Amino acid sequence: MLIVLLILVLFLIVGLFIVLRVHPVFGGRMSEKNKRDYSLSKQWKNNQFEYTEPTDLSLAFWKIPGIIYKQFTGLAGRKPSRSIDALKPKWTVSGQKDAAAKLLWYGHSAFLMEKSGKTILIDPMFGQVPAPHPSLGNTRFNPEMPIDPEDLPQIDILIMSHDHYDHLDYESIQKIKNKVDRFIMPLGMKRHFLRWGIPEQRLTEMDWWEATGIDGLQLVCTPARHFSGRSMGDRCLSLWCSWVIQGDHENIFYSGDSGYGPHFKEIGQQYGPFDFAMLECGQYYKDWSLIHMLPEEAAQVAVELRAKTAMPIHWGAFTLAFHSWTEPVERFLKKAKELNVQTCTPRIGEVFTIGENYPSSHWWKEY
Repeated sequence: MLIVLLILVLFLIVGLFIVLRVHPVFGGRMSEKNKRDYSLSKQWKNNQFEYTEPTDLSLAFWKIPGIIYKQFTGLAGRKPSRSIDALKPKWTVSGQKDAAAKLLWYGHSAFLMEKSGKTILIDPMFGQVPAPHPSLGNTRFNPEMPIDPEDLPQIDILIMSHDHYDHLDYESIQKIKNKVDRFIMPLGMKRHFLRWGIPEQRLTEMDWWEATGIDGLQLVCTPARHFSGRSMGDRCLSLWCSWVIQGDHENIFYSGDSGYGPHFKEIGQQYGPFDFAMLECGQYYKDWSLIHMLPEEAAQVAVELRAKTAMPIHWGAFTLAFHSWTEPVERFLKKAKELNVQTCTPRIGEVFTIGENYPSSHWWKEY
């Protein structure tokens, strides 16, 4: 009996190894040439990418079973009482370089934007579960998308912050890849897109503090305090970042995922003030406090960036931590009010324009 059990365990291990190697959802593998190339980056240390200050990513082994158990139990308050109804707007492409930037929030950290005549997509996670398989996560709060991937207009620029499943979704990329002219991402992520059938000439990788210009737009890849990885053995083998998006008019900041750190003040000094900042404020927990900000820290970041208006993001779509689903936005708004920071809280699917009357309803109280 023991021999049979050992054989079954061996088959499971071999099977898992094959799946991780073969299934495209896990992305591409890092080559030795990639590692040699990335070793030129100041962020590449100890054969991986690292933040500028010590950031402990370890989790005590004995805590893991309890955390997994909590992820799938005790969901009362951690998700809405009913599904969120996403607005279904009519998105029109103006193509006018001098028009004010407009945005649409998909929930969590995904945005559709038009700025300086360019249509931009940010971290387009349109899937129902932020995991490599539907059984490995809790489903999205809004089952319907504001605009289905198939109905999106041609995308001039797709911007990625990092390769975690709640930001980079294989099925979503498959649905939109033929609509995107340019994919822009931090170092190390290109291998995923190459494996998913996207030509290399449409892919651009950038290091922290590098900038690229596209027809009047300037995109700056800026630091974040986080990590990366989609499979066993590839943690921190791609870089993670925040983004500065500048044009003739508005100056916009997107935080990606990040713990609090001195990089925010440095970004504010070099590229601020910002007209609008999208700031991560959800999915925090004491065991990963260095890589996800508390809401109060996110509000403080708005001050350090010198942002005129700040929007709380990384909440409203998924249950990934153990706080109530509305706690991030409520805490963020309370602290922002104390700091005299103007805020923006659109519904999922609500289109708004930078510099105009920002959405401010507490719509989540309906759920």
